[in-house]
Amino acid sequence: MLKITILAVGTIKEKYMRDAINDYVKRLSRKWKVSFTEVKECQSIGEEGALLKKAIPQGSFVVALDLKGKMLDSEEFAGFIDAKMTEGVSNVTFVIGGSDGLDRSVPECADFSLCLSKMTFTHQMTRLILLEQIYRAMKIISGEKYHK
Repeated sequence: MLKITILAVGTIKEKYMRDAINDYVKRLSRKWKVSFTEVKECQSIGEEGALLKKAIPQGSFVVALDLKGKMLDSEEFAGFIDAKMTEGVSNVTFVIGGSDGLDRSVPECADFSLCLSKMTFTHQMTRLILLEQIYRAMKIISGEKYHK
């Protein structure tokens, strides 16, 4: 079973957002395990970057969400995750920065940098969008139809 960690700065305060996130976690739990690790918001992204790097689970394949990262469509993203599982990766950590972005030291130490969009999203919305794409990838990998 693939274990996915969403490592992010700050917490989700809005109930509607937590409910939507929890819905995707429930859907994913049929095949993959999703967990969250949150670090506190700091005065500088440098401080947040240090906390994020310290919180990365040992032995995890690290994907930094970064505007300078590689853009993948949904099929390519599913192929990326499938390839990692085929390579024996059982633990993937997606790292999301705070409201001021992600400290450059995080993508530099990551195994892969991913750009979800050239648009800017709140870090709360980024979690939801990422989970939806992970769920879509699971469905694609499983050969199941994705209901829109």
